[in-house]
Amino acid sequence: MSPQGRHVVREDHFVHRGARLAYDDAGTGPLAVYAHGGFVSRFVEDGMGLFDWTPVLDAGRRLVRYDARAHGQSTGGPSDADYTYPSLADDLLALLDHLGAAEAVDGMGASMGCATVLHAAVRAPERFSRLVLLIPPTAWTTRAAYAHANRRSAETVAREGLDAWLGKRRQQPPAVVSDVPEFPPTPTEGVLPSVLRGLARSDLPPPAKIARLRLPALVLAWADDPGHPLSTARTLAEALPGADLHVSETRADIRTWGERIAAFLVAPQRRLVTPPRRN
Repeated sequence: MSPQGRHVVREDHFVHRGARLAYDDAGTGPLAVYAHGGFVSRFVEDGMGLFDWTPVLDAGRRLVRYDARAHGQSTGGPSDADYTYPSLADDLLALLDHLGAAEAVDGMGASMGCATVLHAAVRAPERFSRLVLLIPPTAWTTRAAYAHANRRSAETVAREGLDAWLGKRRQQPPAVVSDVPEFPPTPTEGVLPSVLRGLARSDLPPPAKIARLRLPALVLAWADDPGHPLSTARTLAEALPGADLHVSETRADIRTWGERIAAFLVAPQRRLVTPPRRN
């Protein structure tokens, strides 16, 4: 659902590295920033009805959601390097600068957005207070097959066009989200190959680097999705000190994620002890 109702939603944008990045800003209180998944946008996710952000706003958070470079209402050019996870993380950190976020913020992201948040947190852990990692994407040992498929998809779009690629990529969605409507990708046909190739060049940070983050984390995953395998979610939950993992096997349970996120964000922070360095 869109953060609406009694919460006023403000639309704005900023310019970073040649792109106009659009975002919405709702609620008041400590800042939480959300990054969406690949090929969609804020408004597409609202149309899919996957995540309800109203509980987060009702819990007293200022929620900023933005369209990733070349997605939705944001612009972007045909440069593969702009769509790697580290580059997308640079956009997120620039958004925090634009918002004047002097205090650490709650970083939240789904799929590609999850990877964006993790790379930003590894690069600048002091900018974040908590992490909410939704449907972590395939990573590490399971990443190679995804990268190969993305490179082939980029070739298909560039050579045969968007419709040809869409016709070839028809896949049965995981049963847990089988009722979610499908939407065409929001990057334009001219930019989509670069987005695909940039994601193919990407991976999550190594688990050893993630383990150095002394941040409370909530990992939310769903079952039986090869693009978002439970192996990634479980490895993240094991690597992040004190992380909580919740796996949904029904659509009804996914609808509880908004309340789960809100409860996590307002809960007293547990003290995470930094382990001694090994010589």
